[in-house]
Amino acid sequence: LARTRRRVSRAASTIIMIRGKRIKAVMVEGLKKFQRHRCETSRRIFSALMVLLCLTACGCTVRRETVFTGRTMGTTYSIKLVTSYLQPISGLQDRIDKRLDDINRSMSIYRDDSEISRFNHLTTVGERFWVSDDFIRVMQMARKIFLITNGAWDGTVKPLVDLWGFGSEGKRAVPPPAVVQQRLQAVGFDAIQVVEERFLVKHNAAVSLDLGSIAKGYGVDQIAALLRDSGIKNFMVEIGGEVCAAGLRKDGLAWRIGINTPRKDAPPDEVYKIVNLTDRALATSGDYRNFFEIAGRNYSHVIDPRSGYPVANGVVSASVLAAAATFADGLATALMVMGPAEGIELVNRLEGVECLIVEMQTDGTLIDHYSNAFPAADRN
Repeated sequence: LARTRRRVSRAASTIIMIRGKRIKAVMVEGLKKFQRHRCETSRRIFSALMVLLCLTACGCTVRRETVFTGRTMGTTYSIKLVTSYLQPISGLQDRIDKRLDDINRSMSIYRDDSEISRFNHLTTVGERFWVSDDFIRVMQMARKIFLITNGAWDGTVKPLVDLWGFGSEGKRAVPPPAVVQQRLQAVGFDAIQVVEERFLVKHNAAVSLDLGSIAKGYGVDQIAALLRDSGIKNFMVEIGGEVCAAGLRKDGLAWRIGINTPRKDAPPDEVYKIVNLTDRALATSGDYRNFFEIAGRNYSHVIDPRSGYPVANGVVSASVLAAAATFADGLATALMVMGPAEGIELVNRLEGVECLIVEMQTDGTLIDHYSNAFPAADRN
């Protein structure tokens, strides 16, 4: 009996040991499986983090181009932005449209409720007329251009523009000289005074403003400022042919802006010159689109405010490079009036300003007149 009990005890011990080894083996195998699972999970998390990191890096370096288009100031606008994919631009066009509408409500002569229309209706000499910040800034730049061009640009030329049928009233015809002289009495930018940087005062009740030859440039500058304030460094803003460009295109090159061929029979999209533009503005004025012809003679919409007659100096296009589109816009119009010799002489005296004046000879040949520092690479 004793021997039997010892045998049973040894057998039980053997079974217990066997089961203990099995349990240990199971525990080891389970631990290995857990470790393998944990390593696989870690690898997956690491891979996911690397993918996210790569996407973030790509989003910061890979650039996209966004284009906004619309209408303003009686013309069209086109805006190109180059940003990273992570840079937010939602709602930006709404802000652009609102800013342009603010400017249009201030300076459009075709809106009865605009500031400029209400000022033009003012007939009391010496009365102070309150105007907005936008209006004051444009008037200050307008006065600068008026003075440096000796009146070749004049924001009060509206009565003459209307007389020749290029404005908001009148028909396109050659008026009698006596009528031209009469209208000249209502022209003169120096008859308007800016008081305390907030008010305009008329010293001639008949004087009226038309800032169309400078307002588009101002709109370009203001949208460029809005984009910069939004953290956008690479863009091109164009309103009615007036342009401001900053930074670079999506391909890393400078913005390339075309100047139209200044011939009345040329297609609207035919390019005469291409200008590489970075962190500057370009404005062009021409007489080859808006004119009328009587007895074989063309009468341009560009009126010399000093004589009262359309320009007839052979200049068909004037382009100005400058820091601000407002200044470039107004000066380009003035150069159309001044002609090549006087215009080039002026621009050569202005720091940071360059120009191209295109003159058409009687045989139809186009002659280019460049200011001294006009980029040689753009004289193509």
